[in-house]
Amino acid sequence: MKTASVRDLRNRFADIAKWIEDGEKVTITRNGAVFATLSPANPKPPHKPDWAVRFRQYKAVGRKLSKKETEEFWSKLRD
Repeated sequence: MKTASVRDLRNRFADIAKWIEDGEKVTITRNGAVFATLSPANPKPPHKPDWAVRFRQYKAVGRKLSKKETEEFWSKLRD
């Protein structure tokens, strides 16, 4: 745990805020006596999209093609 005085907070707040962002707890002193502790908030971790779940949410558009129709479709694209 790091320590900072009230003067440090006033003059170097950006540095101390960076410590807190990095996960450090900071003890604040006034006239050498501890009177507060600053600690990082615990935000929820960022949500990573699950593509399989999102894909299942959407219904297929149109109708399914038979194997013959699929082969004809791909052969037309290749030619």
